[in-house]
Amino acid sequence: MINRRNVIMAAAALAAVTFTSLTAKADVLKDRKGHPIKVGLQLYSVRNDCAKDLVGTLKAVAKMGFTGVEFAGYYGHTPQELKKLLDDTGLKCYGTHVDMNALTGDNLQKTLDYADGIGCKMVVVPWIPDNRRSTRAQIIDTAHFFGDVAKKAAERGIAIGWHNEDYEWKMVDGEPIWDIFWNNADKSVAMQFDTGNALSAGIQAAPYLLKHPKQIQTVHVKDFSSTNKNALLGEGDEHWNEVIPILKTKAPVKYFIVEQESYGEPPLVCVEKCLRNFEKLWKQF
Repeated sequence: MINRRNVIMAAAALAAVTFTSLTAKADVLKDRKGHPIKVGLQLYSVRNDCAKDLVGTLKAVAKMGFTGVEFAGYYGHTPQELKKLLDDTGLKCYGTHVDMNALTGDNLQKTLDYADGIGCKMVVVPWIPDNRRSTRAQIIDTAHFFGDVAKKAAERGIAIGWHNEDYEWKMVDGEPIWDIFWNNADKSVAMQFDTGNALSAGIQAAPYLLKHPKQIQTVHVKDFSSTNKNALLGEGDEHWNEVIPILKTKAPVKYFIVEQESYGEPPLVCVEKCLRNFEKLWKQF
């Protein structure tokens, strides 16, 4: 049962965060050629806030200085409704996370139609079922499936990508799942590398960012700490002094996506701190 007191406290917290965000000044980060980079927020980071008040949450996110968002669910809204919300807040859709089933059969066209409707050019699968990655043959077949779907989606100007969790570094026949997949995936498949998820498996991002740099179209900039589960971006164990220069010079990244899944403070407070930290890291390295 929902506790009325908790609801009131949550609403008050959201209002306080929104007020703080109104006073925040976001830096315009630029690449080496002087072009502004696109920094969005994965809305899974603030999923409970979105479920309670999507309009207010999007406004708060925009005030922080994020220029776009990545969806992980649509909260019962039609594409037209979401597109209007984005337009009203000045945010762009930098991607959406969908279940792998959303790319199969008749679901594919429905998924692409929805993406079109919200101005989304990047559809990403964040998790692959066990029965699609337990053997080398399954992994290769999955890579080929992604390639086939990516070619179809490309006809509509939409990229299809895969986002890593931590299981991708499990060994199958002496090779990590991640390597088997990308060594057999068509060049049309987009890579979304999640630095924090890789680090939770003990993998520093830099070496992997250099393996397939041309396919890294979007990056989840996220941290991980073995001693602090609530570590924010820039406050964990990631070697950002190695990662940031690669992102600036080696990989044609279209979208940088901030994500924070553990919180020591309200989610909206945490993601704003992550954005500020990313700005500092980008300028420092």
